[in-house]
Amino acid sequence: MKLKNALLLLLTATIWGVAFVAQRIGMDHVGPFTFNAVRSIIGGLVLLPVIYLLDLGQASSQDGGPSVSGAADKGVGTEIKNKKDLLLGGVSCGILLCAASNFQQFGVKYSTVGKAGFITACYIILVPVLGLFFKKKCSPAIWGAVAMATAGLYLLCMEGDRFSISKGDLLLLICAVLFSFHILVIDHFSPLADGVKLSCIQFFVCGLLSAAAMLVFERPVLSDILAAWMPILYAGIMSCGVAYTLQIVGQKGMDPTISSLILSLESSISVLAGWAILGQRLNGYQLAGCGAMVVAIVLAQLPAKGSM
Repeated sequence: MKLKNALLLLLTATIWGVAFVAQRIGMDHVGPFTFNAVRSIIGGLVLLPVIYLLDLGQASSQDGGPSVSGAADKGVGTEIKNKKDLLLGGVSCGILLCAASNFQQFGVKYSTVGKAGFITACYIILVPVLGLFFKKKCSPAIWGAVAMATAGLYLLCMEGDRFSISKGDLLLLICAVLFSFHILVIDHFSPLADGVKLSCIQFFVCGLLSAAAMLVFERPVLSDILAAWMPILYAGIMSCGVAYTLQIVGQKGMDPTISSLILSLESSISVLAGWAILGQRLNGYQLAGCGAMVVAIVLAQLPAKGSM
């Protein structure tokens, strides 16, 4: 395992974990749609120079290559198809990201940062389960992960000695399901289009859709947006732009199972960030639920028998 790559992925997970705090603080000044509209558009803008530099490097590496007429015609056709896949994938991912991130934003408003991180992390378990509809088999470890995640969610929803699903918990569960579909769509389009460009398009689509909802359901005021400049910039620049780029660099040459495990630390970091920055604490039941969720996440990442 490359230490440098592992550290980059750990930094990515840390940025994403702390982003839950930024999302919560941002709610003190602006509405959920406003927050996501501004952060997503900033995230898209941050990726533009990254795309430019990557294209520049790719163009320089292709200079001086041989060109054949027939191959050139074929290349044009492939390029057109790639652009269609990129646009369709970016729009599809953007729509799902918009729905998932706004459900998450409303959920964070009515729940604690730590619970939000762990409930959102359910997408790691839900993705392989939803894959059954696409005729992808689940290993026994996945079903064990589902059982542990269910137990973990039950404990996370304990208030005192009483089980209670709050409005925020329910919204976060919907968010986790939507993120599962989002990942499945990315899984389909990522081999067909450039990952950074795909992400850039999805951020702009998410931002524009959130802005439309913002104008309908909220009353955005520039002074309120400026008051929330720090959490918005963190969520837009660090969480969207920087962390996504670090993830791409960090995952190169890394075992995908190990990468997923490191990135899933985001949920644990969100608990620590919520405690350290916001003073939010979890009771004994909820801490046990976090532990069960960690076990579920690890089980979900175990390779199926015979896949090694």
